[in-house]
Amino acid sequence: MFKLPDLPYAYDALAPAISAQTLHLHHDKHHAGYVDEVNKLLKGKPAPKSLEALITAQAEAADRTLFNNAAQTWNHAFYWVSMAAAPHTGSGELPAAIEKSFGSRAAFKTEFVDSGTHHFGSGWLWLAAAADGTLKLQATHDAGCLVTEPALTPLLVCDLWEHAYYLDHFNERKDYLTAWFDKLAAWRAAAARLDAAIAGKPGWTFDQA
Repeated sequence: MFKLPDLPYAYDALAPAISAQTLHLHHDKHHAGYVDEVNKLLKGKPAPKSLEALITAQAEAADRTLFNNAAQTWNHAFYWVSMAAAPHTGSGELPAAIEKSFGSRAAFKTEFVDSGTHHFGSGWLWLAAAADGTLKLQATHDAGCLVTEPALTPLLVCDLWEHAYYLDHFNERKDYLTAWFDKLAAWRAAAARLDAAIAGKPGWTFDQA
């Protein structure tokens, strides 16, 4: 049985960019619903080794129901730890990797906001690292999850589904993305994940306990 992870901060810690009302609905209803559905679909079946193993095994399944719910369980858990109540600019290899991969932090922000704003429909916007430390932005649709792309290590993810921002920013996804980048992105955590990836260490995993 998988467990809904607690938020790593108080419900009001990300306001005003993301309100306590949004976090209560997003975490306690949407995310919890995915976790509950995964557990329901697995009832009576052998327990998977991990959520990551389950997602990988179901990635090519004809019936996408279990994959979608498992991937959304993982994506949301990673989204919570991609934000911080007191953001940091990042250290270690991250600033140099951003400059090398995007030209500058300002250019990276522009590409981030533009990519997310023009992504059609629901999905996720990821900052990921290749094995050589090169960074890339990658958008996925619906429940698309980078667990299925082992060549990439997720550093951060921003939720592009409307329920992530509509109560606070209405239909202005660009405003949400700008606020997310400037005020919420967990750069310190991203830097640590990049340093680990360069060192050949495994990426972030869902805590099944």
